[in-house]
Amino acid sequence: GTGYIGGPRPGGPMPAKALLFFFGNGYFSNMVYEKTDWDYKTADLDQAVKAGDEKTAPALNAMDPNLAPFKARAGKLILYHGWNDPAISALNTIDYYDSMVSAMGQRDTDSFARLYMAPGMQHCSGGPGADSFGQNGSTVLNDPQHNIQIALEQWVEKSVAPYTLIATKYESKSSSRAVKMTRPLCPYPQSAKYMGKGDTNDAANFTCSTGNR
Repeated sequence: GTGYIGGPRPGGPMPAKALLFFFGNGYFSNMVYEKTDWDYKTADLDQAVKAGDEKTAPALNAMDPNLAPFKARAGKLILYHGWNDPAISALNTIDYYDSMVSAMGQRDTDSFARLYMAPGMQHCSGGPGADSFGQNGSTVLNDPQHNIQIALEQWVEKSVAPYTLIATKYESKSSSRAVKMTRPLCPYPQSAKYMGKGDTNDAANFTCSTGNR
């Protein structure tokens, strides 16, 4: 869902060239119908959605908010989503997290799950926001505050729950990976709030607050 340079873009330069077209067309032709010559132009939308649900929903749909069995096995879950994601609405992930809270209660949810919303980040990475925090193997500092994978390992292996993560935006044209900006990623429903002074490109000048939603 990243790497738009040299490839199809989310919106696409012309019909049938958008990244989202490749997602949808590939899903139905390869996974649902298993026909490489499947033609979206002649497809019946209602029938296609029904066929997709019947064939792939058990494996692909993640809609059950009651993760009590996962929690009972000492599972830990960290979700993240970029606010600028052009492929999947960031509101979907928030809705799912909120449904977990409704089903399990805030206290139980907090004991094993966190959600981090990344301002300005596109699908998995990219976009104008700070988009590097250890997801997808992105290059960052190897500590739990800068690397979401290490944060998850710490939570699972040492029972140290994550709080604020730091995301980094690198100069895209710099071979030295020079830092352009950093931003805190706050556990939802908190969000980063500028403290009123200091460099706005420095995460140290922001705090996590529920008053800036």
